[in-house]
Amino acid sequence: MLDSGVILSEALDAIAEQAAEGTFRDIVLEITDTVKTGEPFSKALSRYPRVFSPMFISMVKASEASGRMVEMLTVVTGYITFESETVKKIKGALTYPLIMAAMAVGATATLMFFVLPRFMKIYEAKGAALPKLTQIIVSLSALMTDPKSMTAIITGLVGLGVAVYYYIHTEHGVRTVDYLKIRTPVLGTMFVDTVITRSTRILATMLNTGVSLLDAIEVIAGSTRNYYFSQLWAAVDKRIRDGYQLSDAIQLSCGQNLIAPGVIQMLRAGEKSGKLGEVCTKVSDFYEKKLEASIKNVMTLIEPLMITVLGGVIGTIAIALLLPVFRISSVVAH
Repeated sequence: MLDSGVILSEALDAIAEQAAEGTFRDIVLEITDTVKTGEPFSKALSRYPRVFSPMFISMVKASEASGRMVEMLTVVTGYITFESETVKKIKGALTYPLIMAAMAVGATATLMFFVLPRFMKIYEAKGAALPKLTQIIVSLSALMTDPKSMTAIITGLVGLGVAVYYYIHTEHGVRTVDYLKIRTPVLGTMFVDTVITRSTRILATMLNTGVSLLDAIEVIAGSTRNYYFSQLWAAVDKRIRDGYQLSDAIQLSCGQNLIAPGVIQMLRAGEKSGKLGEVCTKVSDFYEKKLEASIKNVMTLIEPLMITVLGGVIGTIAIALLLPVFRISSVVAH
């Protein structure tokens, strides 16, 4: 609408009219009223930080100063689309394993709570001894069906969950969890690729729409959602303020080897040619493809691993049930 000559307040009115009744529509109407009073669009957006990201607000502010809002909105639309597609890919990669896990839990519960007790009644009636493996499964089943035992187990799990929750929100807990995110085999690669893809995409988007490098770095630091990457970008920010180039600042600050040397070399080439924004776009495109490969690798690992683990659990219970079946004729005969 802006590209067609519609003024901003009228464009926002049109968006509000098309939006469904709810919180977002109310927010758009409030932003429209604020803009109509003469307040900058970026200032109106900044009142709703949970809805509009710091990157989006910073880019709007920069476009207001440069008069390139139409171009900025076009670029940011591509970025938001990329973010949405990435989230869908990761959720899609986890859907199949979660369905398998749910089915395995259902099958295990059916075997332990409905099938196993029937065999127990036959053996108890005949005074026969159950096989050792079956006795272990029976003991677990009895433990899980006893109200007192279940109360103790649930209380213990809730207590453990509360303790873990508070621990991961401490500084040490955050560092531990974030370290595991970037260092866990296979999964760590996927997480690092996700962060670098997002960071370079933000950097490219903001530089190409006139946002200063330092403002872009500040936004990236707040978008990584990882202690070590946040520390990296904070150190990069400090070194840039001290006069270093972006590539040199990253190279000197990358103590955890979070960013590959090849990426740093490409950034250095972009700085020398004056095309840093274009180079960041190419890096983000490369890492987007790398992220897709990482997701496929995770799926390749998770599927056989889950089949092995869940198959082992269900197989053990099935064997525990079949052992008495093999002996049932002799038990009944006695």
